[in-house]
Amino acid sequence: MTTTIVIVFAFVYLGMILGGLPFVQLDRTGVALLGAIVLVALGDVSLEEAGRSVHAPTLILLFAFMVLSAQLRLGGFYTFVTYRLATLPLRPPLLLGALVLVVGALSAVFSNDIICLAVAPVLADGCLKRRLDPVPYLLALACAANVGSALTLIGNPQIMLIGESLHMSFGGYLREAMLPVLLGLGATWALIVVQFRGRWDCPAELLAARAEGERREEGYAHFDPWQTAKGLIVAAILLVVFLTAPWPRELAALGGAGLLLLSRKLHSRHMLGLVDWELLVLFVGLFVVNRALQETGLPAEALKTLAEAGIDLERPALLFVTTFVLCNIVSNVPAVMLLLPLATHPMAGTLLALASTLAGNLFIVGSIANIIVVDAAGRRGVRIDWRRHARVGVPVTFATLAIAGAYLWLRLT
Repeated sequence: MTTTIVIVFAFVYLGMILGGLPFVQLDRTGVALLGAIVLVALGDVSLEEAGRSVHAPTLILLFAFMVLSAQLRLGGFYTFVTYRLATLPLRPPLLLGALVLVVGALSAVFSNDIICLAVAPVLADGCLKRRLDPVPYLLALACAANVGSALTLIGNPQIMLIGESLHMSFGGYLREAMLPVLLGLGATWALIVVQFRGRWDCPAELLAARAEGERREEGYAHFDPWQTAKGLIVAAILLVVFLTAPWPRELAALGGAGLLLLSRKLHSRHMLGLVDWELLVLFVGLFVVNRALQETGLPAEALKTLAEAGIDLERPALLFVTTFVLCNIVSNVPAVMLLLPLATHPMAGTLLALASTLAGNLFIVGSIANIIVVDAAGRRGVRIDWRRHARVGVPVTFATLAIAGAYLWLRLT
């Protein structure tokens, strides 16, 4: 039994590292789901145990905010904000600063992946229309979305998992994260401005895409003030509830999602069609596989052996470094699931949230937000390969991690 669980766990996390498994058409979600299916089918995990493995509050919170973001996407809110931002009469560095601030703020509430998915194509077309090089702005979008999402406990999936699993205070975390995140956004802007200084004009080969971009504007979601207002009102109410009321966050969010589904104009089929079901399935599969390994007792024995050798991964400094390294090997959600049992220190939740999120800017594969932006750029003829991304992502990652690490060190001493 234990041998089977270890083998399945190893294959699942090999899939997390590779982004899938060779010779079969499985991505990370498929690998995690298949691992859970194998454990249940072979009887190593019963259906009841599998059900208990799934952390329902996290899945409910994720689902509810996906519905909220779907409301705003269908209401044209993200397109409206991005288009207005792209047409601001500002010099390129100041326009970049405005983009970083707006994207950081939106990502803190509506999830970084959703923001990148909705903003990237409109931003690329807006830059081409203004004859600006889209690359620095698209890279700023990805980096600012990741950094900004660390501001709240609803900014990205792994932080939702951390906040729900550790029962963290929404307001308490916000106060802890505010300074390092704001400084991180400032560092992101400064590093990109320095790197692209004097090189803001659009390359000649990209200007040919301008006419096509103007035609694409007709296909953008039409801005609906009422539908947008509904989404923003629900979001504002939820933030107030999270900050002031003792109600479970996931139930309050689910109630808000239910209200939005009661619409006379937006069909539930379209709303639910924008829900990232694959991400929810990924969570379910990993919950089952990780819980099965925990139940074998092997992780606890390994941690005890390491501690006896002087390597105590529960210590904040080691946990911070381990989080950064593991997130760039297996991706942030699987890494956080593995490291949550080590979150015993009072500041461990904040540490895990900041380190796992900021680590995502290092390489393109470090976060889904990066991949979304790069794919959107490619469809506009804007090539951002791993080297081009790394020239911005690597310094941004180490600068923001240094800021967060220094802040945590000061809080712990």
